[in-house]
Amino acid sequence: MQNTPVEQIAAMLEAQRAFFRSGTTLDLKFRRRMLEKMLAAMDKWEKPLAEALWTDLHKSYEEAYLTELSIVKGEIRNHLGHLGRWARPKLKATPLKMFPSVSRIVSEPLGNTLIIAPWNYPVQLLLNPLVGAISAGCTAILKPSPYVPNVSLVLEQMIANTFPKEYICVAQGNRDVNRALLEHRFDLIFFTGSPALGRKVMEAASRHLTPVVLELGGKSPCIVDRDANITVAAKRIAWGKTLNAGQTCIAPDYLLIHESVKDRFVQAFARAVSELHGNDIARSRHYVRMVNDRAFARVSGYMADGTVLYGGRTDAAERFIEPTLLDVNMHLPSMSGRTVGKPVLEEEIFGPVLPVITFDKREDMLQYIASGEKPLALYYFGSGAAGRDIIRHTSSGGACINDTIMHIANENIPFGGVGNSGMGRYHGEESFCAFSHRRSVVSTATWIDLPFRYMPYRMFGLVKKII
Repeated sequence: MQNTPVEQIAAMLEAQRAFFRSGTTLDLKFRRRMLEKMLAAMDKWEKPLAEALWTDLHKSYEEAYLTELSIVKGEIRNHLGHLGRWARPKLKATPLKMFPSVSRIVSEPLGNTLIIAPWNYPVQLLLNPLVGAISAGCTAILKPSPYVPNVSLVLEQMIANTFPKEYICVAQGNRDVNRALLEHRFDLIFFTGSPALGRKVMEAASRHLTPVVLELGGKSPCIVDRDANITVAAKRIAWGKTLNAGQTCIAPDYLLIHESVKDRFVQAFARAVSELHGNDIARSRHYVRMVNDRAFARVSGYMADGTVLYGGRTDAAERFIEPTLLDVNMHLPSMSGRTVGKPVLEEEIFGPVLPVITFDKREDMLQYIASGEKPLALYYFGSGAAGRDIIRHTSSGGACINDTIMHIANENIPFGGVGNSGMGRYHGEESFCAFSHRRSVVSTATWIDLPFRYMPYRMFGLVKKII
């Protein structure tokens, strides 16, 4: 993958600035036409995208469609169906003191935007934000990940074949290209990646006071309580952790399980993995590989932080890591808390290793979660009432009760982080709003001009009562 030249980046951005200033994107008919072209492109390029995902990540067509292509298509259809309502000026109440004024909120596009995507869901996480940019009337420079070169090349070809480059285009390359892009002034930067890189993006954006949407990650807890349906919990957790081989920002990162059900869960998890992927997951067509050798070495290295309860097989040549339950020999409350010195409990795993921590009292488990950064997701398995109480006493970007991952699949609810796991949100109308400025407009009639607001403030006693 060759880096896009620095001087070319400047020319791309200048061309997009001129295109935005032309006012072309303000027309809702233009935006709808572009969304329709994008939807048609998703059909046209479905096979090349799926093949590239297989080449780079060993991602099966079925998983590619369910977790990437279908989500983008659903997002486009949602915007096509509701864009007129979202973009319509919203009439707001106006207090009597402002008579005879009328107040509205008008949504206007922010302008020229930059969208930087990671490698783990390289199609969905690049194109889903793009839907919001098109819908809101923005231009966009897209920066896919160099770690999935085949997918990134197909995405570049698809975008070039679908849109004029002065409207939407792709910049390719490594972090040097990211740095070059971030030196320029954009009207919005939409970044998906790690908290560490998110800080660098936010620092660069601050030089121009550029707003950012940061979709990051963190250590998302998965709680299995004593009254959970262990069979269902094990299957849904196994699915959520083996999806994309755990290389998912909202994958269960560590397991907090009631001591009384730990052994049953381990057995149920083993059965669930076999049901999902067959007796030998290494031969499963639906099991993804680590993205590169560095990721393999990092994730397989976590095995040294505990005792393997299930799984543990690795194959460096294949970048294969078997789904692994890892007993870190920690029972809450623990005096060492999060300062145990075990990387598997301190770093976002981003792989199919799931450390297991046991607890007896719910208060200890809640205290442990609260001692860390706010995660992107939280999962609870147990009674609905207890789950709602857990959510009330914790904070996370999103959450599921008796499920994993699925909150990202509903385009009608927002997706985003909080605190260390990100800022801003998108999907559906939230995507339209993320790329828009909600502008307050007050229109005042001239058929009457009440004197109360003007100096020397006559009848001030009456004015005080009105306001």
